[in-house]
Amino acid sequence: MPDINFAQVFIAFVVLLFSLTVHEMAHAWTADRLGDPTARLQGRVSLNPIVHADPIGTVLFPLLALISGAPLIGWAKPVPVNVRNLKRARRDYVLVAAAGPACNLVLAVSASLLLAVLPVSPQTLDSANVSVPIATILSRTVFLNVLLAVFNMIPIPPLDGGNVLAGLLPYRLAVEFNRVRPYGFVLLYLLIFTGGFEKLVLPPYRMILSWLPTQ
Repeated sequence: MPDINFAQVFIAFVVLLFSLTVHEMAHAWTADRLGDPTARLQGRVSLNPIVHADPIGTVLFPLLALISGAPLIGWAKPVPVNVRNLKRARRDYVLVAAAGPACNLVLAVSASLLLAVLPVSPQTLDSANVSVPIATILSRTVFLNVLLAVFNMIPIPPLDGGNVLAGLLPYRLAVEFNRVRPYGFVLLYLLIFTGGFEKLVLPPYRMILSWLPTQ
């Protein structure tokens, strides 16, 4: 049996759960502000993770990945958006789609700023040291939120990047592009298992991390 650090798994899972919750709430809040109350009426403008959690994508797959060391794959329940309620349908849908990754980047930047100013003192015997676990949580928040932002902006529907691209393309091209939507998850798994994931996600992930302030 592999040596599993359950404390680290717990911290990573809690950070991921919080990050996914903020991501989905951002979609719901933005849609509501732009004229579509569908998600708000379903209680999705909330920081309560229960209303956003998917048993498989939010709990099972992430825990298996964190315990086994496999690539981290996770998702929450999609936020329902009725495009007909939006004031400017195509433009506003782009804003709704981009809101989730944008909030993940805000979380990453905020955590990195806190990490940069947090005095992390060395652990000494028989002394309480809260700065180390706080630094661990903040560090996980930076890495996971940058990863979530970059991953979700891959231009494949139903990821946010696919929805953003569909809203930016001319209407006829957008219609043709959306034909890919039923096969989106198949394409994502192909990317992951053929090495395309590393080529698409890791370069911008590392570049963004290099911009963030840390100690």
